[in-house]
Amino acid sequence: MNLGMEGIPYNWHEQIINLLAERIVVVDRDGIILYINEAYCEFLGTTVEEAINRPVQDVIENTRMHIIAKTGQKELAAVHPINGSEMVANRFPLVVNGEIVGALGTVMFRNPEEWRMYKTKIQNLAEELNYYKTKVEKDLKSKYHFNGLIGNSPTFLATKKLAERISANNSSVLLIGESGTGKELFAHAIHNNSMRSSLPFVTINCASIPEHLLESELFGYEDGAFTGAKKGGKKGQFQVANNGTIFLDEIGDMPLAMQSKLLRVLQEKEIQRIGGQKSIAVDVRIIAATHRDLEKMVEEGKFRQDLYYRLNVIKIEIPPLRKRKEDIPLISLGLLKKLEGIFYRKGIELSSDVIKRLMQHTWPGNIRELENVLERAINVLDGKIIDLAHLPLYLRDLELDNTCVKETNKENKPSTIKPPLQVQPLKETLAKVEKDSILQALDVTNGNKQEAAKLLEIGKTSFYEKCKLYGIN
Repeated sequence: MNLGMEGIPYNWHEQIINLLAERIVVVDRDGIILYINEAYCEFLGTTVEEAINRPVQDVIENTRMHIIAKTGQKELAAVHPINGSEMVANRFPLVVNGEIVGALGTVMFRNPEEWRMYKTKIQNLAEELNYYKTKVEKDLKSKYHFNGLIGNSPTFLATKKLAERISANNSSVLLIGESGTGKELFAHAIHNNSMRSSLPFVTINCASIPEHLLESELFGYEDGAFTGAKKGGKKGQFQVANNGTIFLDEIGDMPLAMQSKLLRVLQEKEIQRIGGQKSIAVDVRIIAATHRDLEKMVEEGKFRQDLYYRLNVIKIEIPPLRKRKEDIPLISLGLLKKLEGIFYRKGIELSSDVIKRLMQHTWPGNIRELENVLERAINVLDGKIIDLAHLPLYLRDLELDNTCVKETNKENKPSTIKPPLQVQPLKETLAKVEKDSILQALDVTNGNKQEAAKLLEIGKTSFYEKCKLYGIN
């Protein structure tokens, strides 16, 4: 059935035309005006009655409508001099049953000012779009290079050299190390030193994203895939990272169901959105990291063996801070420079006593804990020298363990001289107990934060906040 405009009341037509195009003219094959709307006539300084049935060139200055009606060649966004100004017009031939019967003309902009106003609006939108595009691209860039990884100890230099050597290829990398050792910094540096350095670098923390959201975060979803789905769907992080690198932090906390889907991506190099039917090809290099013992988890059935071998093409073990204590002064200096920029301070130094104290600590939170200690010290610092008094209580307590002096009396019997009892603020005492309890719970649960939170009988969110406060990851 061929439907036209017959169903629309005739007195609607004029309004519809005016809404679709403010200024419009229709001519027949001979260039005689068959229709012109009031908006165009007002612009031309005439009336509809005066313009109808007259040759178009007599009504519209410099018109080409009669030419279009003969040639059948459309003209888009043509500049048309008129009334001492210039407008922008579109001209279309009208074809019925394969024969040119006339032409249609519309005015897009009546004058350069109108065009400039439109251009300004478009330009503002383009600049805003470019701002957000630049911001997104910046967020997807890796931030650290190998020259920013500080340390001169033999174990650290060997690790750094291995990471530099393998960064140029596309093989999967598995970074092993305790929380706070700098696994993410190594991932950034590997990407920055690779052929993919100018392409996206996307970071996903597998432990911080709820299990029911992880699949949509990694692989995206189609429009209407589930209640509350974003209109038009959403790209997953694998698509965002296409041709670049994706860093899967805390891979040991990824649920088994997601592990099988990740394995498919590694094997087939394609993903499928939630609610989607087609597969989407992706080219992504995987860098994974964990503080967990994946080999033990494989034995216990908590981590897929086939995925482990796919990820473990190149394994890099990052040494904990306690195994490279000679790097502590150098790392502290680098962290102080970073913190000076944050706190708008300059020339902050560590006293020799503080350096000795930092060297004595075992650093269960590694570099992240060290940074938190220095940040705390700067917060309570009046001058420029960080001294023992500026350190948190649990580090100052080390003094009690090392100042007990044993003396020998005349009968050669050892005696212990203890320093006066030091009373610390209750807040710091409680903080030390709280931190020790968290570390103990993590040790019992082999680093599983959810289980540790259950042991301590506190909520998961509260547990994560406390871990962040004390530099425990």
